[in-house]
Amino acid sequence: MTGTVAALMLPSLFGLVFLGVPVAFALLGTAFAFGLMLSGDLVGLQLFRFIQSVAANYVLVAVALFIFMGAMLERSGVAEQLFRAMRVCLGRLPGGLALATIAMCGIFAAGTGIVGAVEVLIGLMAIPPMMAYGYNRQLIAGTICAGGSLGTMIPPSIVVVIYATQAQIGIGDLLAAVLLPGAVMILLFLAYILGRCLLRPADGPPLPPDDEAFRMSGLEKALLLLRALVPTLGLVTAVIGSMMLGIASPTEAAGVGALGTVLLAALYRRLTPAVLVDALRTTLALNAMIILIVLGGTMFTSIFLGNGGSRMVQDFVALLGVEREGVLVLFLALLFLGGLVLDWVSLVLILVPIFLPLLRATGFDAVWMGVLAVIVIQTSYLTPPMAPSIFYLRGVAPAEISYGDMCRGVLPFVACQGLTLLAVVLFPMLATWLPSLTRAY
Repeated sequence: MTGTVAALMLPSLFGLVFLGVPVAFALLGTAFAFGLMLSGDLVGLQLFRFIQSVAANYVLVAVALFIFMGAMLERSGVAEQLFRAMRVCLGRLPGGLALATIAMCGIFAAGTGIVGAVEVLIGLMAIPPMMAYGYNRQLIAGTICAGGSLGTMIPPSIVVVIYATQAQIGIGDLLAAVLLPGAVMILLFLAYILGRCLLRPADGPPLPPDDEAFRMSGLEKALLLLRALVPTLGLVTAVIGSMMLGIASPTEAAGVGALGTVLLAALYRRLTPAVLVDALRTTLALNAMIILIVLGGTMFTSIFLGNGGSRMVQDFVALLGVEREGVLVLFLALLFLGGLVLDWVSLVLILVPIFLPLLRATGFDAVWMGVLAVIVIQTSYLTPPMAPSIFYLRGVAPAEISYGDMCRGVLPFVACQGLTLLAVVLFPMLATWLPSLTRAY
């Protein structure tokens, strides 16, 4: 009987989501309704216990601080300096502005950790010049969407923090593990753009000879690049390095990052009461949303498991007759399909606890599986027709860039993400080598 009740929870949740109910309330409502069947009147006490558990989770404090770090970095003036430096250094190449955009996104994603924030900010800066120089609209859309999706992968990604917490693995280990695959993905993005623009120069022409990219000397470019890169990379290295080496906890490292972005804003003369209040307002709104989803996801998963969900999943896997590789493939496939409908927070909170016992039984390295999961989540974030990255872009793109341009533009970048996934599958050391080094210190 309990297994039947658990089986009804997922379609009930998706039904509420498709009806337009916010995900957090869909999770809480489904969990509360089915919790009545499991615990009767005690479901209210259970909900209160879950609230206490989430409120007492020390690691979740890091989420709020990373959000504040990203919000302040957006407003500090660093983004404009970085984009100008990348534009000047790469603009003379075929597809130079698109190459500069991807490079900028990779660096800026390392400072924000917020999914969507990178895409919106970089889109506002990069779309107008690319449109002005006649770039192919599909290339523009794909570049901005793919660059924005790097916020899922590049540390200090909040996706990584939440996943590591749910999968019960070290946050520093998983942050270290995604670094090399993230670099591989960026290189594939850059290689695709350069190759396309070499074969089809009209899709991404280099900057004209009268641009500052031609007028500036090599020394001037180097100084501009250093001024733009050193503050951001220094801050990011301090935050991520301290976590990977075990010098600081995630919360302590996030606190250092938050303070560092305030100092950067002061350095660039952008630290005003209005900027600070705006960053705090953004932090409060995003953190409240995430915490509410964490509460709903925790309660939903607990009620699901209490109603026999774990046994139901195990029976389903046994019915399929899959071996340990099949369990991992099934988990990743559900992550991808669920990512087309649910936000990543709900996805991680629902699927990871349910599959955790089965994944542990496979004997695969937990950090390696975590990297695969993060890549799949990022790929679902970029894959049409429901790709969140496309809807973020729709909010900042001009009318000339159609929804069709966006869907077609992201497909080559989705293929690059698939190649990254394949590389990590074939060469697990891409994910496990850096964590093994950091554990040695």
